[in-house]
Amino acid sequence: MLADSTIERAPVSPERRGSDFSQLSRRIVQEGLLDRRPVYYTVRIATVVTCFVGGWVAFALVGDSWWQILVAAFLAVVFAQMGLLAHDLAHGQVFRSRRPSRIAGHLVGNLGIGLGYGWWTDKHTRHHANPNHEDHDPDVAPDVLIWSAKQAEVSTGLPRLIGRWQAFLFFPLLTLEGLNLHVSSLRSLRKPTLKHRRTEAVTLIVHDLAYLGAVFAVLPIGKALVFLAVHQALFGVYLGCTFAPNHKGMPVLTGEDQLDFLRRQVLTSRNVRGGHLINTALGGLNYQIEHHLFPSMPTPNLRKAQPIVREHCAALGVEYVETGLIASWAQAMRSLHEAGRSLRGGRSPAPVG
Repeated sequence: MLADSTIERAPVSPERRGSDFSQLSRRIVQEGLLDRRPVYYTVRIATVVTCFVGGWVAFALVGDSWWQILVAAFLAVVFAQMGLLAHDLAHGQVFRSRRPSRIAGHLVGNLGIGLGYGWWTDKHTRHHANPNHEDHDPDVAPDVLIWSAKQAEVSTGLPRLIGRWQAFLFFPLLTLEGLNLHVSSLRSLRKPTLKHRRTEAVTLIVHDLAYLGAVFAVLPIGKALVFLAVHQALFGVYLGCTFAPNHKGMPVLTGEDQLDFLRRQVLTSRNVRGGHLINTALGGLNYQIEHHLFPSMPTPNLRKAQPIVREHCAALGVEYVETGLIASWAQAMRSLHEAGRSLRGGRSPAPVG
């Protein structure tokens, strides 16, 4: 399915559409799948924090050595897992009220890994409201990459230059994603609309001082720069490989697509099959369809909700897409390549649907 494909606009009664999600939601609530999971998150938070502290202790003990490259790789994985934990906090999966979620989010996101919790939460909320929508989803804005033939036609500057061969450049570009997230977090501090801006600024600055101070205090400048490059590059690649399988390669919506909540979320999302390893590595985001339908559902409950959601979609005739991890990346790369076809002098494929 191509990224610039459109969804078939069948005439469905608004009343009938509105009831589809309500029926599913009632069953999910009856099964208790929206209930908090304090034991799970206590163990998960303790594990991630232990790895975070252990990684920096190992960094101090290894000292001036090229073995620090392995420490950098380990900390990249830990940083990504902390980012996934911040994601769950932002959705209210861990705590019932906003205040403890926000405090924990600032500690894990801003102070821990240098990711602006307030900026990212606002961006991610807009993504959830209109996933894969050209006009409203910031995740498919043509900032560097282009996601549809329509965007390719009007692209200029860097997106137009990169768009020709963006499928081949996608993974190399991910090495800059960690740095990009941090820079975007700092830039958001200039916005007067950013909530809790002082807290955001203080925690981000403290992170920068502690992070850079520790690296340059222990390592000579050459090794320090290599450590930073490896750490941030692998951190960005890990995050990109976590989020790319979810929506890339699925239909990109426009203002002409009038879909109800259930279809808007299901038809633009993709699940990734796999066992416990995939579930842990992707932070539960491999159940992307269930997560988009019920964002506040705790991660361990997504697996239990899957058969219910899949059965409900089958009864409605709504396509439910699920692939393996490698296949999901392949679909995402194919859609990126097709989106840039016109920039290579080829003719864009006709929209599907």
